[in-house]
Order: sequence, then C-alpha cells, then structure tokens
Amino acid sequence: MRHVIIGNGPAGIIAAETIRKNAPGDEIIVIGDEAEVPYSRMSIPHLLAANINEAGMHLRREKDWFARQQVIPVFGRAVHVSSRTRTVKMEDGTALEFDKLLIASGASPRVPVIPGIDFPGVHACWTLDDARRIQRLAQPGAKVVLIGAGFIGSIVMEALLARGVSLTVVERRDRMLPGMMGKKAGDIVQRWCEKKGVRIFTSTRVVSIGSSDLAHAGSTRLVRLSNREQFVADLVVYSVGTMPNVSFLKGSGIRCLQGVVVDASMQTNVPGIYAAGDCAETFDSVAGRSVISGVQPNAADQAYCAALNMTGKHAFQRGVRQIDVVDTMGLISSSFGNWQGVRGGQWVEVADERHFKYLRLEFFKDVLVGCNSVGVTEHATVLRSLIQNQVHLGEWKDRLLQDPTRLKEAYVACVEQQYVDEASWFHQPMDRQPEVFRHAV
Repeated sequence: MRHVIIGNGPAGIIAAETIRKNAPGDEIIVIGDEAEVPYSRMSIPHLLAANINEAGMHLRREKDWFARQQVIPVFGRAVHVSSRTRTVKMEDGTALEFDKLLIASGASPRVPVIPGIDFPGVHACWTLDDARRIQRLAQPGAKVVLIGAGFIGSIVMEALLARGVSLTVVERRDRMLPGMMGKKAGDIVQRWCEKKGVRIFTSTRVVSIGSSDLAHAGSTRLVRLSNREQFVADLVVYSVGTMPNVSFLKGSGIRCLQGVVVDASMQTNVPGIYAAGDCAETFDSVAGRSVISGVQPNAADQAYCAALNMTGKHAFQRGVRQIDVVDTMGLISSSFGNWQGVRGGQWVEVADERHFKYLRLEFFKDVLVGCNSVGVTEHATVLRSLIQNQVHLGEWKDRLLQDPTRLKEAYVACVEQQYVDEASWFHQPMDRQPEVFRHAV
C-alpha cells in the first residue's frame, strides 16, 4: 500500500507517524514545497520575539526523522491530482502514484490589493524565509507598519513590539480581532495595546506604499492611509487572512468549496482520498455549517483521524474546535462557538472597561452557543465544555442572563444531570450484538 501526503506541516508529519505505527510495511511519501526541515508556522512569532531559535521551530528534533520513520521526502509543488489515475502530478512533470492520499496542503497568506505591496521591505509573515527577512529589518527603533489586526496579526504585533520597534497597526474593519470579537471587546483590546505604546488605526485602509529606492530592501517606504495620514516606514508587514491551498485540485473530481470538503472520517467525496488541517472544510454541528478551523490542535486531530482511516481503522471526528485564544501583551482574549450570536437567540454582557475585563454570552433557547471574553480567564474550561457539549441549561439560562458570572454553578448543576441522562440513553441490552468499533478523535 502506498500512501502519499501532500504537505509536511504538523498535519502531514502527524499523519505519517500514525500511518507508520499502524501499517509498518506500507510505503509513505511526504511532499513539501519549502526547502526547510518541517517546522511549525505557529512558532514564527516566537522566533521574531527571540524566545526560540530556528531549531526550536522544528516539528521533530531528530535530524534523521524521515529515515527512522521510513518516510520518503519529496521536495516540490503538487500541481494536479487525478482521482481517475490515482496520481499526483508535480511541478517538474513527474507523477507520483498513490493508493491512499492525504491532502494537507495548508493555506497561504492573502495578499492585499495595494499599490506597492510587492516592493522590497514589504512582507507577509507566513514562512521561515519571511521571518528571516523581517528579522533583518525589524531592528530596535525601526519604524514598522503592520497591516491587519486579526488573530494572526495580533500575534505578529506582539512579536514585533518585543523587538523594540516603533509600531503602527492599520485595520480596515472597525475593531481589532474582528474575526473573533465583537465591537466592545475589540475596543477594549485596542485600548490595552495603545496603553502599551502601539499606534492603531481602525476603519482605515492602506491605499499605497511608495519607496524612494525600489532596488534596496533597506530603503524607507512612504505609507499612505485612507484617512489621509501618511508616514515613513522601514518595514511593512501584512497579515490580512489566509486562503486554503486547493487551486491545484481543480479538475480532480475532489469536491471543494472554500476548502476540501470532508466527512467525519476526514474522507473526501473520492474514496481513499482524505484531507486535514488548514485546507480541510468539515461540518460543525454547533455552528450548523461547514467551517475551516485553522488552528494547530485541530490539524493534529484531523490528521490523526485521517491516518487511522487510511490504514483500515474506523475513526471519526466528534466535532470542530471553534476556539480562538490570543494573548495580547498579557491580555487574554477568547471566543468560543457562535460568538456572533444566532438568529432568535438571547445574549448578555458584563464589562469592567477600567480593568480591561469583558464577558458576553450568546444563547439559543436554553443552550449556550457562543461567547467572547477579554481579561476573564477563570471560566474558560466551563465555557468550552458548555458550548461544545451543547448542555441544556434549563432554568439556569435565565439565571445566567441575570448574572453571567455564575457559570461554574450552572456547569455543576447542568452537566452532572446531562451525564446521568446520557448514561441511560446509551444503555445497551446484553443480547444485542455490539457495533463495529469506531475510534472518536
């Protein structure tokens, strides 16, 4: 049996290890398009902040990991997949045959449509090569402009600030962390960052980037904003979202919407072809729609699940982790589930803006479906459990609408009762034949 894995990030590496453990004699090929040792993109901000070196980013410390796992590494870019001939065509014209295929191709940064975005000294912060270039320019005292204040942008912001730069952040939407926070929560995070010395413009776009000398990366850039402000920058970094790497699947017969559509087993519409990680789109029963959850723990779970099924096991994903937690210079912000609320739902919020604290709960009927929190960490585990398990709160819903801080009491009262109820639902008579074992990830 030959397994081909497109992508050597966390999902690809975990899948290869899982296949090797469960199918010792099978052939495994892992395709990577960066001439680097497999590394974690989530470690790039830590590298910029000088908390780790490049070796600390490596997914596996053993230099001979591929040989020890009996995995064949292939460097290059996949440009087409044929589900009919069961082959992956590479950019150099070669074709790799497969019996089972895992698409773990990840995502790429969106490039904003701005005149001058391709000038020297203007970079995304996505690859190890990007990080090296940013390190050279982000010296103490350097003037840096960061385009984008979303989840990734806020993490990059803290890393840049740790380098001692003078930082200006520009966000086109009306608040920081717009993909995980409401307006009031985002404004609290913005005030916190401004208190730490960051200049922030929201509801503002960068309209152009000019340079006095386009031939040199070290030349200064003139950044013009939609509010008519302009200033000089030694470095411009953009972080405005990502796009799943699925364009090479056009004409393959594999169904894609935003990402590669998979079922609970991580299998696509084509038998024997699976997907995991930032390129995989799966149905979220809590949100009631298909989603791409681009967080590393999700990628790891999905890769493990897919790999088990590729080796003949019976595994399925219990759900998607719709969880975002970000530490912004010591202020912890989080969102779980449908933090925006749902049609016909109810909500309640409490805020202590002086102390940078905020909590908002979203309900549908008697179920907590989502939340936002800033500076409030003591309820994190309770919130996650209530939302992911869709716990029916009963009369406790009305009590929480009156006092959202009583979450722990609600959890103890309602979760224990739900466990008792579920124990009776899953009782199986002794004379009934057990079902095929299925492994829940």
